[in-house]
Amino acid sequence: MTFVLDAYDPEFLRDPYPVFDRIREETPVFRGPGRAGERPIWFLTRHDDVRRALRDRRLGRIDQPTVDREAWGLPPLQDGLEPYYEVEHWALVWLEPPNHTKIRRLVSTAFTMRRLAGLRPRIAELADRLLDPIVERGRFDLVDDYAAPLSVQVIAELLGVPTEDWRRMLDWSSLITQMYEYNITGADTRAAVTASVEFAEYCRDLMARRRARPRDDMITALCFARTEDGTLTDTQIVSMIITLLNAGHEASVNTLANGMLALMQHPDQWGLLTGGEVDPATAAEELFRWDAPIQTFDRWVVADSYEVGGQRIEQYEQVTVLLGCANRDPRHFDSPNSFRIGRGDPTHVSFGGGIHHCLGAPLARLELEVALARLATRCPQLELVEQPVRPPRFVLRGFDSLRFALA
Repeated sequence: MTFVLDAYDPEFLRDPYPVFDRIREETPVFRGPGRAGERPIWFLTRHDDVRRALRDRRLGRIDQPTVDREAWGLPPLQDGLEPYYEVEHWALVWLEPPNHTKIRRLVSTAFTMRRLAGLRPRIAELADRLLDPIVERGRFDLVDDYAAPLSVQVIAELLGVPTEDWRRMLDWSSLITQMYEYNITGADTRAAVTASVEFAEYCRDLMARRRARPRDDMITALCFARTEDGTLTDTQIVSMIITLLNAGHEASVNTLANGMLALMQHPDQWGLLTGGEVDPATAAEELFRWDAPIQTFDRWVVADSYEVGGQRIEQYEQVTVLLGCANRDPRHFDSPNSFRIGRGDPTHVSFGGGIHHCLGAPLARLELEVALARLATRCPQLELVEQPVRPPRFVLRGFDSLRFALA
């Protein structure tokens, strides 16, 4: 079945879920146009199909710079994109075993539950520091004044990156991750390449400083790490630092922004949070489910074929799972279009699954819990200053700005 998903229509971006509800019932597995120059893509919409696809090893990721692009139906790489792909090449999200296993094992020590538990007081401290001037002036932009600086500073401290550089890192990250969208322009590509070059140079300078003066942080650990193949290359380390910084804030920032809009649209649910009837950790799961911060995840058929929903998909074809659509599947969730912060169901697919289940999921959950708790405690009387406009992004769903006033 073929279906044209107009993912960048402003009305769809404002609220994609009515369309998702329709296609999930009428065309649960459908084929739609791919990115420019690429063959059509198979899309999966239902929770069980998405969850299985995320775990099935007949589906995998492909290495864009080195794969036989003709066989995989991909256009030739654009000239000049080498700096971008050098940054992306060793990102966990693109790797498959054995490289994925080796790299994930190296960085997973930074995200253990024990280590993250020790971060809770520091996250609360950073949140209160950001909220102090907000409470004083009575108006603020949730994204620019609270969610983004909080999340970037947390991941920067964990890695060992100067937190005062958070704005530069956020700008670089936004330009690089824009490449994940389906509607990128030549200007987007050039900006991503420039950001990749500048971010990589910044990371190499940090690496040189850590090698001269080691510290107890993730960058130092990566610089001196030894694997069965020896030490990591500088290119691998740069790629991992940038990936962790980018991924370490995207989900948290977007989920808090999407979730706070939902809470303002459902004041009874905000009242449950501010009144202490639902704890922030439980509420966080519903925010991740309700309006997923990352809407898609791409995989390719690496075996002879893959069958889903009675549809046979051949080798070399792309399969994209619609995470936000799966999170509203009534076959899995009771009344999925009801926003209930007491639901507390962690079986949403917002963090992916299988070997590519988000490494930073525990940190994202902790950040959102603490950010919600401090906001509900210190700013219980909130109102939107203006209705926000969705930026033209589909894959990474969030807001550039969300303005509030303390009532």
